[in-house]
Amino acid sequence: MTAILADPVSEVVAAAEKLLTRRTGAPVTLVDPVDLGGSGRTIVLRVRVAENPFSLPRTLVIKQLREDVGVSGSRSVDADGLSGDSSSAFLREAVSYQFATALATDSRPGAELLASDLEARLLILSDLGDASPISALLEHSDADTVTNTLMAMAQALGRMHAATVGREEDFTALLRRAEVAHCDDTIGEQVHRAVPEVPRLLSQILGVDVSADMTAQVARAAKLFDSGRFRAFSPSDLCPDNIMVNDEGVRFLDYEWGGFRDAMLDIAYALVSFPGCLCTVELSDERTQAMIEAWRAEVVGMWPALADDNVLATRMVEAQLIWVWVSTYLFLPENHGRIAAVREHHLSVPRSEALTQRWDRLARSADHAGNTVVAHQARLVADKLRGLSVG
Repeated sequence: MTAILADPVSEVVAAAEKLLTRRTGAPVTLVDPVDLGGSGRTIVLRVRVAENPFSLPRTLVIKQLREDVGVSGSRSVDADGLSGDSSSAFLREAVSYQFATALATDSRPGAELLASDLEARLLILSDLGDASPISALLEHSDADTVTNTLMAMAQALGRMHAATVGREEDFTALLRRAEVAHCDDTIGEQVHRAVPEVPRLLSQILGVDVSADMTAQVARAAKLFDSGRFRAFSPSDLCPDNIMVNDEGVRFLDYEWGGFRDAMLDIAYALVSFPGCLCTVELSDERTQAMIEAWRAEVVGMWPALADDNVLATRMVEAQLIWVWVSTYLFLPENHGRIAAVREHHLSVPRSEALTQRWDRLARSADHAGNTVVAHQARLVADKLRGLSVG
């Protein structure tokens, strides 16, 4: 990361100075902008506060959706295949940060929102400092450190979930106040497109017929995005590059798709190794169980039903099933054209390998839960994938 002086950057810094000056009532000067790697129409900068009349932090992060890049109201596609209206995504992110900032400090999932200007599409956030993406830590650490890092991530998810149970109406009220045109869940919409499409793909590409019992379970699992017994707030885009580790622990970035959904979906997302991208993490049964227990310890006080191992295992398979289904929808060869770009992470592997491991893990989880329908189907798909050459 190096300092940059491009004109758009100067404009973003000037807008942030204006906003902070208006909020504090005294001049604020921001210097030394550093590009943190925004994508598409978004510019993300770290800046140093040169004039600090009201005890602002020494450094801040500025994020702005630029109106003069692309077409206003256009739909964007992010690096993990999610598409949506850029303006609505910005407003949802602003609302999500506002909601999360109101939580107690030890339950806050990420950066604090210090100021925002919805008209200027500008957010000013606290700086997480010298944080490392979890992908780098998982790639370069020893086995015990990897396990501890994954458990810490699971705990952080659980703290966030426990702190936001029952607060969905507050979040919805903030969305309405921000005049978001629609409160849709872009990821949920993608899921509902995947549900009927995957059986066709499995049949045409792998020669696997999906049983009626399996189809019924997938349809039930898809409802976790709309309802579900264990609803809580989620940043939703839990890609490894959006999970950071610093001295304060695990923190989550990018809330453009933030909202409420069944919390099982978040921990299951990690257990099937980040199905929206091509990352893979070695998850033995022991490591998987350690992550589940770390998460459960944080949420069981809010959801006592999860103290029952059978309930937990059943619900975990349900959430893993829908994520493996979506990952198959995204990454089977014929379907790859629906994604504009797939982000290459430290942990990325070929698509066939990622899909095979995800179906294998689903089979093991289903065996553990006694779900013979899912276990049989998952093992059949994994076996077929092993013989498939996919780039």
